[in-house]
Amino acid sequence: MVQVLQGVRVLEVAQYIFVPSAGVILAEWGADVIKIEHPVRGDGQRGLARASGLALNADRNPVIEHANRGKRSVGIDIATSEGRALLFEIAKTSDIFLTNYLPAVRKKLGIDVEDLRAINPNIIYVRGSAYGEKGGERDVGGYDFTAFWARSGIGFSMSPPELEVPLSPSIGGFGDSIGGMNIAAGVMAALYHRRQTGEALEVDVSLLSTAWWSAGVAVNTASLTGNAPKNRMPRSGSAPGNPLIGNFKTSDGQTIALFCMQPGPYFRNLFEHLDRPELAEDPRFCDAHVLMQNWQELSEIMVAIFAKRDFAFWRQHLKTFTGQWAPVQSFQDLVADAQPLANGMLAEVEAVDGGEPMRIARGPVQFNQEPCPVRRAPQASEHTETFLLELGLDWERLESLKVAGVIT
Repeated sequence: MVQVLQGVRVLEVAQYIFVPSAGVILAEWGADVIKIEHPVRGDGQRGLARASGLALNADRNPVIEHANRGKRSVGIDIATSEGRALLFEIAKTSDIFLTNYLPAVRKKLGIDVEDLRAINPNIIYVRGSAYGEKGGERDVGGYDFTAFWARSGIGFSMSPPELEVPLSPSIGGFGDSIGGMNIAAGVMAALYHRRQTGEALEVDVSLLSTAWWSAGVAVNTASLTGNAPKNRMPRSGSAPGNPLIGNFKTSDGQTIALFCMQPGPYFRNLFEHLDRPELAEDPRFCDAHVLMQNWQELSEIMVAIFAKRDFAFWRQHLKTFTGQWAPVQSFQDLVADAQPLANGMLAEVEAVDGGEPMRIARGPVQFNQEPCPVRRAPQASEHTETFLLELGLDWERLESLKVAGVIT
C-alpha cells in the first residue's frame, strides 16, 4: 500500500469540517496527523446533537468520522502557558501546521505564523478561513452555508426565481469538504517547494475562494458579460435548446438524466433506444441543427416515452446507449451501487461502541489503483498519554500536567 506522506507529521489545531477534512485526506495519504482538542470539550462538533436535521449518535457519528478519521487525538488546553509550551514541543517535530482559528484568536493564543516559526522555521503554516486572510472581514467567521453557499453566488444561482427565498444546502459540509481537498493540494505543493528550495511557505484557502473556483465558469461569465446562469424549476423534459439534456421521469416516479452536450453524434442512437428510430427521418429532428430548433416538440415526445417504462427498465436498456446519461440516485442508492463499490469508494471502519462496522466515504484520490487505507476517527483525547510519551515526556510530567488541568 502506497503511503505518499509517510514520515510527514501534521499538527492540527482546528475544529468542525473545513480544515479538519484536509487533515483526513493527509492522513489517508500516510501522514501522522495529531489533532489537538480541548481536554474537556474536545472539537466543538463533538457536542452536536443534530446535523442536517438528523439526530447524531456520539459513538457512531458520521460527521466526526468524515472530518477526523485516521488521526490521533491529543487533549491539551492551549489557552494555558503550559499547554502552549507543550504545543510548541509538538510543533518542533511537525512539518505542517493546520488551523482555522481566526486571526484575533491565533494572536491571543500565541499560535500565529511568527510564533510557530520561532519554534520551527521549517514548518508549513496553513490557514483555512471563511473569507480570506486579507481585507476588512478577515476576522469574520463562517461556515459553508454562509461563505461557500450564500455569499458566493452558488445558492442564488442554484435557486429558481419562482422560489420565495434561495435554496439552503441540504448536504452538511459540502463546501467544507471541497475546501479541505484544496488545502490538501496546497500542502502537497508547499511540501514539494520546501524540498526543492528549503523555503517553508504559508498556505491560505478560504471557503469563499473555494466556492468561486468551484463555480468559476459562472463567476467568469458574470464578470465578463454581467449575466450569470440561474436555475429553473425542475420538471420532466429537456433543457431549452437541447432536447438531449434534461431529467426524464419514469413510470414509477424516478428519474433518468440525459446530458449530451453535442446531440449530433447521439440522437439517432437515442431514437433507437426509445424505440422510435423513424424520428431520425422526421424533418423536425433529422439533424442536430433542426433538432435543437424544435427542442420543445421533441422534449414532449421523449417525456411521454420515458413515462411508459419504469426506472429499472431504462437503467438496463440505456446501458448500450452511446451518449451520456445517468440514473438519478439518492445517497441510499449510491452506497449499494456496484460501480463505486468496485472502485473502493466506500470504506468500513470499526465503531467505538463495538457494533457493526461503519461504512464511510473514502477520499477521492488513489495511488497505483489502490484505495487509501482508512482508520476510524479517534475519541476526544484518546491518544494523549501514548503520544506524549512517544514525544519524550515522562510520567511525572504527565501527572503534573493533569493536576494543572492542561491535559486529561
